[in-house]
Amino acid sequence: MSVRIDGEKSGEVPERTARPRGALGRPGGASRGARRVLHGPRPEAVPAWVARACTLVGVLDIAAGVFPRFRHSRMHTLAEVLPGALGPFAAALSLSTGVLLLLLAHGLRRRKRRAWRAAVGLLPAGALAQFTYRHSLVGVIISLALLVPLLRHRDEFTALPDPRSRWRALANFVLMGAGSLVLGLVVVSAHPHRMIGDPSLADRIEHVLYGLLGLEGPLDYTGTTSWTVAFSLGALGLLTAVTTIYLAFRPEHPAARLTEDDEARLRALLDKHGGRDSLGHFALRRDKAVVFSPSGKAAVTYRVVSGVMLASGDPIGDVEAWPGAIERFMDEATAHSWTPAVMGCSETGGEVWTRETGLDALELGDEAVVEVADFSLAGRAMRNVRQMVKRIERAGYETRVRRIRDLGEGELDRIRGAAEDWRGTDTERGFSMALGRIGDPADGDCLIATAHKADGEPGPYGDLKAVLHFVPWGVDGVSLDLMRRDRSADPGMNELLIVAALQAAPRLGITRVSLNFAMFRAALARGEKIGAGPVLRVWRGLLVFLSRWFQIESLYRFNAKFRPCWEPRFVVYGTSRDLPRIGLAALQAEGFVSLALPRVLRRRAKAPRPCAHTRAEHGVRAA
Repeated sequence: MSVRIDGEKSGEVPERTARPRGALGRPGGASRGARRVLHGPRPEAVPAWVARACTLVGVLDIAAGVFPRFRHSRMHTLAEVLPGALGPFAAALSLSTGVLLLLLAHGLRRRKRRAWRAAVGLLPAGALAQFTYRHSLVGVIISLALLVPLLRHRDEFTALPDPRSRWRALANFVLMGAGSLVLGLVVVSAHPHRMIGDPSLADRIEHVLYGLLGLEGPLDYTGTTSWTVAFSLGALGLLTAVTTIYLAFRPEHPAARLTEDDEARLRALLDKHGGRDSLGHFALRRDKAVVFSPSGKAAVTYRVVSGVMLASGDPIGDVEAWPGAIERFMDEATAHSWTPAVMGCSETGGEVWTRETGLDALELGDEAVVEVADFSLAGRAMRNVRQMVKRIERAGYETRVRRIRDLGEGELDRIRGAAEDWRGTDTERGFSMALGRIGDPADGDCLIATAHKADGEPGPYGDLKAVLHFVPWGVDGVSLDLMRRDRSADPGMNELLIVAALQAAPRLGITRVSLNFAMFRAALARGEKIGAGPVLRVWRGLLVFLSRWFQIESLYRFNAKFRPCWEPRFVVYGTSRDLPRIGLAALQAEGFVSLALPRVLRRRAKAPRPCAHTRAEHGVRAA
């Protein structure tokens, strides 16, 4: 195995000998089976096995607490010795313990230290209760059997807590409340032969709601069943309240933010190596965290969303120091048991990521890059764009393309306000390909293109009708950040401003312009050609259908108007089963899925919020 020293110089990116895919030190089939028999599961597999065991025990505990026939079936003996089936309150305790174990299983699977501590405290208590109240040695053995691998492999449960906020308490209240309501309906309906009368569904829901609050409902049962149902519903309500209160009042562990020192170091790296990646400047978003290589010559910026450590673009800095930054990134993901993923890296970045980590890469789409020297409105291919631009210019619109540092504060305030008002959605959008602000003094090199109509009736922002914002891409390029326009303006504002920016680029020293990112562009382009196979046509049809909400096809069509070069971008991930989770985290990070309050319920701040958007017509840099 070759040894890599971070920052050492060579003519190419240093390589690390990789283990065969899927090997990771795992023995072959026969020896693997023999090892499991002799030594048990591998240490790294213990969290998954323990999580499965907790899940099974939790489900059986819930079943034992809810269904009376289950407690008197052949499974009765097993249910009696499960943690939670204790004393005269067996049903309520079994039900509540089952729910707790189900909640605990996820943390154990993610190797969380706090989940391990909770399990270590719960299992001995359950074993002691089994012996004290039921004199069950089998129950003690089952609890301790699950406790042994937890103690033996305690070093496998070292993951630190996730960044969190008070939203977790609200989410827990909604989910636990809904789950308790459904499970409560099952509880009140599980005793049909002991129920007095024939209550309606409304009566049962009312009884559950009263029971969750510890009150007596309208239903009644014969014998001791009323007590069993009451204790079970009360336990569910207590669990919902206790877990919500805990999440609401536990010490805050805020999400990491880019510090001033981190930003200064990143800007220094971009000054030297910013021309390598068009997305480099977006690393300066201040809602990202950063890890640096040991030499400080490279860095990876990221955000943690729903347990996914989401990086964007290529690492920043010297390509020879990338492996060191990637290693730090993976160490951080391991320390917190986060799922590592990279959105929108280049082909070179994808090769380094996959080689250094053993992760996989999947083509996500293409970035449209226009070479300024090759751009022209002449020719049949540009006829539609040329006609649209001429028509808008004849309507009295004019354009201005300037650096941010050349604008006055008053005009910047007007542009910020317009961009905020024209956003068109309740939430800010953008993460991997959006900066999230306009007019910051540190971003003086950013480019802004504006459209004006002086002969029309002035609006709330004067004659301003549309805005395009670009961030630097090295010293001779810019990368599109956002596009916003007044809905009352004539169609074609975005085309007008892109053409204006490309035509003004030579006098500003710009030789290349990165436009929008087109997701799944290759599939859309190949699927419409003659000879495309049935699978490709079906895939394209699905993308066209999804474009009704995510504008996948419209972004591709919009970009294609300017005859760009297409640069592929990739998503890097661990396993295929991680992709749905990574996709959801990416949608949350980009702002397509949000827990934010509707705009009408939010107090409008005095200063406009940073702007980021992702749709071509509304102002999107990336979907």
